[in-house]
Amino acid sequence: MGNWVKLKADDGHELGAYVATPAQEPIGALVVVQEIFGVNQSIRGVADEYAREGFLAIAPALFDRFERGLELGYGEADMKKAFAIYPKLDPNVSLLDIAAAFHHGKLSGKPTGVLGFCYGGLVSWLASTRGEELRMKPECCVGYYAGGIGKVAVEKPVCPVLLHFGAADDHIGSDQIEAVRGEHPDVEICLYDGVGHAFANPDRPSYNAAAAARAHTRSLAFLKKHLA
Repeated sequence: MGNWVKLKADDGHELGAYVATPAQEPIGALVVVQEIFGVNQSIRGVADEYAREGFLAIAPALFDRFERGLELGYGEADMKKAFAIYPKLDPNVSLLDIAAAFHHGKLSGKPTGVLGFCYGGLVSWLASTRGEELRMKPECCVGYYAGGIGKVAVEKPVCPVLLHFGAADDHIGSDQIEAVRGEHPDVEICLYDGVGHAFANPDRPSYNAAAAARAHTRSLAFLKKHLA
């Protein structure tokens, strides 16, 4: 279902992207943005799932700016490497790579959105607030447990946004969620009681199948509403 392609960002950087193509003509295009572990099996699985739902899904390899083809798992050594790379990630630079994937999606002629997890959730939010600076105006954006979103809550999205948070997430305080809610009462925020960070990732210990299923159902309905 998926294959790798090369993209070029506006600053000239070349990066890989995993592209999952639906069996029929796509109903829309979707940029899938990684956590801090690269375009690994988990993220490719998300892209494949949305392709099965009819979307052209593109997952840009943000880590290609540091180490090409880097995929990390969730064991101790890989966690350590991921958190060593994390401080090097600049959201404004990541947005260049997301924009490259967005423009690739637009080649389909279909409305295009952005969906991301953790760090990807944060930059998905920023795609909705800063994207126009990069010739990128998503039709909608979805963010799962967007870490650090409270610091940029005052920024105004130019498209509909859906955000998912675990109510027991010890990485993201309720103050961050309330900051977004206070600034943007029109942004749809879904809280899931009793679950923590990364609850939607089946490869991580914090995975909660029931919450992940509810979040996916809501995301799919939201994306079909705005993209299909």
